[in-house]
Amino acid sequence: SAREVDTLFNLIRDLKAKGLAILYVSHRMDEITTLCDACTVLRDGRHIETFVSMEGVAAATIVNRMVGRELAGAMVEEEHAPGAEVLELKNVFGPGLQEPVSLSVRSGEIVGIFGLIGAGRTELLKAIYMGTQGQVLIGQKLVPRAGPNKSIRNGLVLCPEDRKKEGIVPMLPVAENLNLSIRRSLAKLGIWLARKAEKANATDFVDRLRIKTASLQAPISSLSGGNQQKVILARWLSERLKVILLDEPTRGIDVGSKAEIYGIVRDLAKKGIGVLFVSSELPEVLALSDRVYVMSEGRITGSMLTKEATERSLLSLALPNGGAA
Repeated sequence: SAREVDTLFNLIRDLKAKGLAILYVSHRMDEITTLCDACTVLRDGRHIETFVSMEGVAAATIVNRMVGRELAGAMVEEEHAPGAEVLELKNVFGPGLQEPVSLSVRSGEIVGIFGLIGAGRTELLKAIYMGTQGQVLIGQKLVPRAGPNKSIRNGLVLCPEDRKKEGIVPMLPVAENLNLSIRRSLAKLGIWLARKAEKANATDFVDRLRIKTASLQAPISSLSGGNQQKVILARWLSERLKVILLDEPTRGIDVGSKAEIYGIVRDLAKKGIGVLFVSSELPEVLALSDRVYVMSEGRITGSMLTKEATERSLLSLALPNGGAA
């Protein structure tokens, strides 16, 4: 939370004041510019550049050194032309929610859910995907509340917040992680594994999403967080998607992979897929979404078009009692 971050930063400043040397590793530009006196940039295991002083060094300069290319426009909002409702929730309720939730996502629309830690955002996505109380309609068709299997078969998928515990099988190779869902469709006569088709599918998505891996047989645990997230996305892109739920899709990911994932999400919207994503980063919500719902203490506290929203208005809705003491 913001309060815990402030506590950590104050502790670091106290250690610095006592004469300790501190080596601080991060890919969050606000942390680097706030805390650091000097900065060394590494990329792919190589030294790129050292800034002996942070005075006058723009965050964009550091980012460009990190990724090796310009990222201008990576966070620029793009216009969408949403279609009919592809996801509709009617009184969805479950653990961690204080009241039933009703909302909608249209075809080709990117809808953000913003809230502070403990607001119930993750719990809401799990209630949609896992099948608890209430109704979930995909393209006006009621999805049986029988768990992930029914959700996936109806074109509704989830990229979870904790990808290491819930999104990947760590000791399995990249190819098997990527093909986990599509395997049943590729299987010969629904019984025998189609190894050749699985390899072709994995190779295609590794190339298309620029997944950096030593080979298709490398353990997925050997990949960076950003590349693991791309494998999870590729798994669902192998399916016939209608709606994708993304829970903190860029958490713990370097700025280059983050920009690439933004591109993947926007491409999904252009293809008519509905996107419902959770993020605790306000700039990300404002840059990527068309509309945004705000949650606080297990309930929806407001919604608005992103072009009409500001960081202050969203944060006010996210704070308990609007931030009033």
